[in-house]
Amino acid sequence: MATRKYNKIKRTLKQKKRTGKWLAEELGVDETTVSRWCQNLTQPSVQTLFDIAELLHVEPGELLVKLDDDKG
Repeated sequence: MATRKYNKIKRTLKQKKRTGKWLAEELGVDETTVSRWCQNLTQPSVQTLFDIAELLHVEPGELLVKLDDDKG
């Protein structure tokens, strides 16, 4: 069964020329945690999603996959 995509954290990090390691350090979490978010294996809390958006200077909604965009 394919992993359903809920977030675009990995894509946004790439667009902003940032790494998962950088995000982990900024949030004070393990790199493995960020990696799992980027792979959509787990999801950050809503508060963490807002924190990520602030760090990346994007709106929180930009980090989420639209319902009709879950195919890729």
